[in-house]
Amino acid sequence: MSRLVGRDVARVEGRAKVTGAARYAADQPVAGVLRGFLVLSTVARGEVTRIDTGEARGGPGVVAVYTHRDMPRLAVPEGFYVKGFLPMQDARVYHNGQPVALVVAETFEQARDAAARVRVEYRAETPVTALADAAGQAYLPPPFHGEPNEVIRGDTGAALAAAPVRLDVEYRAPAHHHNPIEPHATTAVWDDGRLTVYESAQGVNATRQMLAAALGVPPANVRVISEYLGGGFGAKGLVWPHTLLNAAVAREIGRPVRTVLTRAQMYTSNGHRAEFHQRLRIGATRRGVLTGIEHTSTAQLSRTDQSVFNSSIATHTLYACPNVHVRQLGADLDLPTSSFMRSPELAAQFGLETALDELSHRTGVDPVDLRLRNHADAGPGKHLAECYRMGAAEFGWRRRERRPGATRDGDEYVGWGMATETHTYGNFEASARVTVGTDGRVQVAVATQEIGTGTYTVLSQVAADAVGVPLDRVTTRIGDTDLPPAGLSVASSTMPSVIPSVDRAGQDARAAVIRLAVADSRSPLHGVPPERVVTDRGRLVDSADPSRSDTYRAVVGRHGRAVPATAAVRNTPGHTYGAVFVEVRVHHRYGRVRVTRVVGAYDPGRVLNRRTLRGQVIGGVTWGIGYALTEHTVVDRATGRVVNPNLSTYLVPVNADAPPSVTALFVDQPDPGSAAMGAKGFGETPMTGVPAAIGNAIFHATGRRLREVPFTQDKLLL
Repeated sequence: MSRLVGRDVARVEGRAKVTGAARYAADQPVAGVLRGFLVLSTVARGEVTRIDTGEARGGPGVVAVYTHRDMPRLAVPEGFYVKGFLPMQDARVYHNGQPVALVVAETFEQARDAAARVRVEYRAETPVTALADAAGQAYLPPPFHGEPNEVIRGDTGAALAAAPVRLDVEYRAPAHHHNPIEPHATTAVWDDGRLTVYESAQGVNATRQMLAAALGVPPANVRVISEYLGGGFGAKGLVWPHTLLNAAVAREIGRPVRTVLTRAQMYTSNGHRAEFHQRLRIGATRRGVLTGIEHTSTAQLSRTDQSVFNSSIATHTLYACPNVHVRQLGADLDLPTSSFMRSPELAAQFGLETALDELSHRTGVDPVDLRLRNHADAGPGKHLAECYRMGAAEFGWRRRERRPGATRDGDEYVGWGMATETHTYGNFEASARVTVGTDGRVQVAVATQEIGTGTYTVLSQVAADAVGVPLDRVTTRIGDTDLPPAGLSVASSTMPSVIPSVDRAGQDARAAVIRLAVADSRSPLHGVPPERVVTDRGRLVDSADPSRSDTYRAVVGRHGRAVPATAAVRNTPGHTYGAVFVEVRVHHRYGRVRVTRVVGAYDPGRVLNRRTLRGQVIGGVTWGIGYALTEHTVVDRATGRVVNPNLSTYLVPVNADAPPSVTALFVDQPDPGSAAMGAKGFGETPMTGVPAAIGNAIFHATGRRLREVPFTQDKLLL
């Protein structure tokens, strides 16, 4: 029997994407659609005292201009709307770049031109926009979705006091912003009290719930469609004001309205990775065995929401340390609300994994050996120790010269660094329907999302194997609330949440067709015990007598109607692990850093598709390079304005920055605790250790310990 799961299968939607056939949110053809354009505040704290919309309303093609005076009243939804307030419901301004008006016109250009003619006056108050200005105002926020912001195990104070080796170090990271290729886009179409929204969303069902709650309509009257995303890194998982405001004005005007954020608007209209400071106090034996860890972090919060998205889970779960105290503090700033940003546990792991490298240097214990000495055994599903050994062997780690600055190649110092990688993966309830049609084709239907990670492909592979048909006989439909419900595509949860239901539904559909065949007097399989029938490449075969066989097309065709099966299987959340090894070269005169080689070894449970999994590694490594070397949102402290809201000054890595060699190794052992065919959620893990590994490699190359990202050239120049 041919098996597709585990193989290197090309993306089933690849041709549609490269030929332009794939329709994203702003590509959907909608008759008579108007265009919306936001006007954003230019102060960070205060209130609107006057808005003059006269000139804007008189512009060509302008249909309406809404402000807080006439915007339809909306309810602030609970759940996946974290901003805490809805703009344009009153005159209050909570951050620079907050929507204060929405222009609707016949074309995008007309709406944008009219928006520039809206005149706004404010009563401005002095804002606080940096953690350094709120140093004494940090506090312990309430639990975030049930997860505590303080974890205590043992007696950390006593352990630190008694430790022969102690570290007390601080690390800093600026705010970072999502920059997907596809901007946030929303199109609202009302028809007889029912709303259809084409949305760039990582959670179509969550978006439906938030729209229904804000607009005061039943969820059954809202349909959300998101067939493809041109990048979804967390911010599209939550719902932001532009989506709700766009739907509200479309209902008011009585015509479809589409609002697409500009690149600059995306820096304040949806979430970002918060500015993050952390202090680690570590105690250990002279052999590098951890005895105590105190990890205190402070993240930027907003005046209207106290959610800490940069979690420190790894500190109290990754290593076998008996005494741990983790505190996740927050400080309210006059900035937009932060949110999930790919690998939200990365920020804390940058500090933890850098501190362990500092401990390694202090004790003289090799970084890999130190981590193995502190390895925490979490049962049969954890293969982190094997990741260390696989990665070290492939990288050639044991040839590493221990003394920093000892290796030079021409004008460059060469350094090797490593770090542990880990991230939690979530789980959401998911239902799936698999249908065998009268033509023998199989359709998968589930309201999950394709954010670029290979959802279409892997679900098609799973269904093809479960039913027993070739891959080209499977069509997968996702991204539509009319389909069986599923959760958000966040927290590396899509595959572990959806695969169990697709697999079960496929097996149930297969069993249903077999029952039809053996009960059908016209079938060559009539009277064969169902358990004897096997399926492969669209054929049903009697395993005891292969001469007796039938096809899906024939069986279901004679039946006269499609055979559906629906299943809902709940999985459990967990952790994915890995180890990353990095080589850097640092120019001795200019301080230029190049990442030239990366080897990552991972434990993702069972590998479902090697090609898409390796793609996640390449993406994670590349983004980790951006976090370490280039990315930095610059905020003017006096005004709260983002001064680099574009790709010319907010520097994301490009092909020239990517290392010429990225090797991805996989343990490929099914996790016995996973209902997703033994697979774990993986997408966010391959980024989590890369920034620390790069910083550790820079130290090994130069002897310079950098504790604040990005590691720019000025920090390395003597």
